[in-house]
Amino acid sequence: MNFDRLANVYRWLEYGGFGRALEARRFRFLEDARVARSVLILGEGDGRFLERLLKAAPNARVDIVDSSARMLELARARAGGGRLRYFHVDAREFRPEQSYDLLVTHFFLDCFVEKDVKDLISRLSGVADSWLISEFRNSKWGAPVLCVLYTFFRITTGLEGRKLTDHRPLLKRYGFEMQKCEESWFGLLASEFWVKR
Repeated sequence: MNFDRLANVYRWLEYGGFGRALEARRFRFLEDARVARSVLILGEGDGRFLERLLKAAPNARVDIVDSSARMLELARARAGGGRLRYFHVDAREFRPEQSYDLLVTHFFLDCFVEKDVKDLISRLSGVADSWLISEFRNSKWGAPVLCVLYTFFRITTGLEGRKLTDHRPLLKRYGFEMQKCEESWFGLLASEFWVKR
């Protein structure tokens, strides 16, 4: 999958489809990142969250992983360099060389097939003390929306995933406990903050 083709318009596609609802989910538990010293963000996109994170956690060093070169360019233009490291690599191939206080995945896990979600969580759970997630959820009212989204992104980016994998049981299996959760859009969108037991 490659979001390069959509990078320049992704923000406007998001606003057109959901208004500021996805942004609100990303920013919801940002205050829980303020004490983080080391952060890993997978699939940051255009840098809107990254920019906010740097203000909320002024002492954090941040690694950003994205398979889209264009998204990384947009994130760098918005947030700069300094205490940031950018990795142009598929998250499935990324091998962390350190541990992190905080791992961030916003509307990221839904891009992968179940096997890849399991592999990612298995590998990354060992290097993170906490995990900030914004994600779509299966809901009664959300099925048609998810169908449209998966079809659109499969055509435009080569997205392999076709349905959501529930990441919550996997995180629990690897020792995480959900500390906070908030839903919106009739349960279709959720923000979660998890901490390693």
